[in-house]
Amino acid sequence: MARRKRTSLVLERAVRRAASINSIDPNLDLGNGLTLPAFSTLIETMRTRENAYNTALSTLDKLYREMLETEGELGDMTEHMLMAVATRYGKSSVEYGMAGGIPKNQRRKRLRGESPTPSTEQPSFVASVENKNGKKPAATS
Repeated sequence: MARRKRTSLVLERAVRRAASINSIDPNLDLGNGLTLPAFSTLIETMRTRENAYNTALSTLDKLYREMLETEGELGDMTEHMLMAVATRYGKSSVEYGMAGGIPKNQRRKRLRGESPTPSTEQPSFVASVENKNGKKPAATS
């Protein structure tokens, strides 16, 4: 998904204002550096920077797509390399294990319904509590 390009509402408003002020006087000088040519220069600077930013986003999108494509190729080749080692040396070989595979003779068969990770069973115990007269208290809920 491409990144959203930026559009500046401030830039659009400034362009409209500059056009309106231009209709008053193209060389209007309001003092303190507030001139129409300075205003127009700043508008063009903003437009240039916005275009550069949006171009950089497009370039970044392209680089990201290329990286994902290369990552997919790398994953495929990784799998092919392991399968080639298995073909040459066998799935029960030490070399297959060295390449990152799980040798066939070291695989554990799972039973149906068993979780993929071995669970650590905690010992179960029941505490017996007696009160002073030697009777076990009744469970209350």
